[in-house]
Amino acid sequence: MTTPPPATPAPQGTKTEAVLLLRLAGPLQSWGSRSAFNRRETNPEPTKSGVIGLLAAAAGMAREDPLDELTPLSLGVRVDQPGTLLRDYHTVSDFRGRPLLQAGVSAKGLQKPTSPAKYTHVTTRYYLQDAVFVAAVAGPRDLLRTLDQAVRAPSFPLALGRRSCPPTQPLALGLREGSLEQVLREEPWQASRRAREQYAAQCGREQELDRPLYPARIDRSITVEDPEGDDVLHDSPVSFDPYARSFTSRRVRHGWLSIPTGFPRPDTTDDGPDEAAGHDPFALLGW
Repeated sequence: MTTPPPATPAPQGTKTEAVLLLRLAGPLQSWGSRSAFNRRETNPEPTKSGVIGLLAAAAGMAREDPLDELTPLSLGVRVDQPGTLLRDYHTVSDFRGRPLLQAGVSAKGLQKPTSPAKYTHVTTRYYLQDAVFVAAVAGPRDLLRTLDQAVRAPSFPLALGRRSCPPTQPLALGLREGSLEQVLREEPWQASRRAREQYAAQCGREQELDRPLYPARIDRSITVEDPEGDDVLHDSPVSFDPYARSFTSRRVRHGWLSIPTGFPRPDTTDDGPDEAAGHDPFALLGW
């Protein structure tokens, strides 16, 4: 992938904010905001700690490094392809045939063996299969330009929530102008070709046609960081230090956007809106 030419510096007196777009797609993703012992869950969409962690890894930051530059960045996530939930079943045992250790420790600080002896431990992991998200990160242009270049040539291997979940390409979509919501509204649909063709075939069946129908737009859900948002997520990282991991809360709002599908020749009418999107019974009420 070729690195885009550097953006023209903004004139003095203008805002230097920009939005970095990332396409988060891969066979497996896992965005856990909490874990309990032998159970590792995943959120239905990327967390801020996961996205910030990806950017920090790309920039070559150590886990103990402060996140003062990265945590103020605002995050918006668009669900282009929700994927499906995968439950992965694990069993853990000691290859030497010894009993597993328990959480409790002795007076010397050593873990005690299980009593009665337990030789197999069951642990469960959850993943998202075949999901595609567009993550929009808003902040200072110079910082985002540096992060964009880092994502294209990362210092450390990048992952979608867990090390076992590498991303597919393209990952970096470049810098954009505008607010998080505007950028997410204008960026074309990033779903896989198979998902796009399945959607076109479904539209054709719904219109009782004997061929696929290629609409110009599709509705996709978004979650955007907003100080006035009505939902709270506890996934904003304070430190990734393994001995002092900590997170704080942030406010978000959820909504839906009509985005361009990007089909080469979408089926549209001469009257304006795309009828392939279906009849909206609330349109006359202005909803």
